[in-house]
Amino acid sequence: MLVTVSDFPGIVRVGDLEVAVSVSDRRRSVRLTVERDASITAVVPPRVSATELTTLVEAKRSWLYGKLAEKRELGEAPPEKAFVSGEGFRYLGRSHRLRLVQGGEVRLIRGRIELPEGGGVKELVGWYRRVGHPWLTRRMGPWAARMGVEPAGLRVRPLGYRWGSCSQDGHVNIHWATMQLPPSLIDYVLVHELAHLHRADHGAEFWRIVERALPGHEGHRERLRRTGNDLWLPEEGL
Repeated sequence: MLVTVSDFPGIVRVGDLEVAVSVSDRRRSVRLTVERDASITAVVPPRVSATELTTLVEAKRSWLYGKLAEKRELGEAPPEKAFVSGEGFRYLGRSHRLRLVQGGEVRLIRGRIELPEGGGVKELVGWYRRVGHPWLTRRMGPWAARMGVEPAGLRVRPLGYRWGSCSQDGHVNIHWATMQLPPSLIDYVLVHELAHLHRADHGAEFWRIVERALPGHEGHRERLRRTGNDLWLPEEGL
């Protein structure tokens, strides 16, 4: 039996694998992805049978287990950074060289990120959180208005391997590492989380909400998947 956009389940379970399903008019074949947070997603054409999807997941089981092992056990090795003058750290998609200075606090000035000597992960993560909150709050406002939602607020915090989350109390939570991304990809993260104020799941309606707010969101999603593995994400900052 063929399933349409309106009746496709948001989650499909194949054995011990849970796959979040979304439907896209642009797809001509099923795309399976193991996401940054070790969840599995499938983007499918509007008309595809449950049997076809199940068969594909079964066929890809070994590949999926391999990818899950990389994410959960080995992890995507983040770039190693040294806290020395000249080391590069990203902010809003651009690489800025580190400059060690005497005293003060971390700040971005004349294209350089100034870090007090002796500072490290704690100080730099704190800076991303400090500058990220007002920047993200301003950025979120127009998107929230466009999507017809009123978030209770925004918090910048460590979120493990998730870019963002939406709390039951209506707060949008964004990972501090998101501030390393280009603004266009940060927009995708914000839109994704704001869409959860309409729908908690990742079903077809959720992805329609995302697409209405940000046409071509699949391209942003794919760029985010590729870009995310290159960002600095120390264990202490997870």
